[in-house]
Amino acid sequence: MIYLDNAATTMVKPPCVVRAVTEALTTLGNASRGAHEGALCSNRLIYRTRRKLSAFFGCPKSEQVIFTANATEALNIAIHGTIHKGDHVITTVREHNSVLRPLYRLQKDGVQLDVAGLAECADAAQLERLIRPETRAIVCSHASNVTGDLLDIASIGQVAKRHGIMFIVDAAQTAGSIEIDMVRDGISILCFTGHKAMMGPQGTGGLCISGDIEIEPFRVGGTGVQSYRMDQPPEYPTRLEAGTLNGHGIAGLSAAVDFINETGMRAIHAHEIGLARRFYEAVCGIEGIRIYGDFSSSRRCPVISLNLSDMDSAMVADTLYRTYGIAVRAGAHCAPLMHRALGTDEQGAVRFSFGYYNTIEETDEAAGVLREIAASNGLRA
Repeated sequence: MIYLDNAATTMVKPPCVVRAVTEALTTLGNASRGAHEGALCSNRLIYRTRRKLSAFFGCPKSEQVIFTANATEALNIAIHGTIHKGDHVITTVREHNSVLRPLYRLQKDGVQLDVAGLAECADAAQLERLIRPETRAIVCSHASNVTGDLLDIASIGQVAKRHGIMFIVDAAQTAGSIEIDMVRDGISILCFTGHKAMMGPQGTGGLCISGDIEIEPFRVGGTGVQSYRMDQPPEYPTRLEAGTLNGHGIAGLSAAVDFINETGMRAIHAHEIGLARRFYEAVCGIEGIRIYGDFSSSRRCPVISLNLSDMDSAMVADTLYRTYGIAVRAGAHCAPLMHRALGTDEQGAVRFSFGYYNTIEETDEAAGVLREIAASNGLRA
């Protein structure tokens, strides 16, 4: 199989990640639930990983790095824990349902919502015009999971700072691939997942909090500390980490951060974006092909979504896998507003997404297969 679905999850992980998870399965106890070596080993691992992630994302306080199961959980914690009835929120058409559905739920409870169009969200000055006195936050993705296009989060962060509102960023597609510095970029809360560009295990992720933001707990329960309190301990990270953490996954995430730091994020991104550019140039001339996104800059995610004439995207993806063994993703990609903005809400799109372990040979083969499918349907390739 040629695996080109890395925007959904990186299937091939660095060997050090596999080793770290395997070792953790037989050495870790439950953090903060004992004074024996297994529990202490888990405590030390989680502490070290918080500090790594704090440095990795430029989060000022490592205790304000909170572990979650994924970016979806992180976004739910951030959105439901800070936005309330009467508040106004700005988001964009680029968003994944992990942003949209929590906001729609809050909208039913009296939160006001503005959704910026493609032109508005690409221009911080236009986005700024949507701000009202009751605006509480701007919530947006760093990169579209459909097109791979980046937003200028540093400019948006400056707008948010100037107006004294929160800036919540969904970095599911960029964490591990594009450099992020929360202080430099003016990010109040950063939500990330560990299983995509970070090349860590599924079931890992988190949110990083900058400054003195009070987030109401999304869930409450056992923490291993202050057990006689009736309410959740107020201090971070315990405030938002009820229940046993995924220590085994966090071990793998820690190793993944080490791998990215040692290999170099720029080198990783250069390889991935080089493959995406090579694929784009090989297929953009196929008759009837439509490619979505801005490819004028190399500063983007290694994602290429396209359609071939009027062929159903699911049919193209099914042919790619069943006949040629090439794994991609078709459909709406959990981003309904983006597909409506692109005019692909009925057809969907076929998404090719490249990762660090993909090769030039795989890239060229995928492009050749797409030309073959086009030719078999009467299109000039």
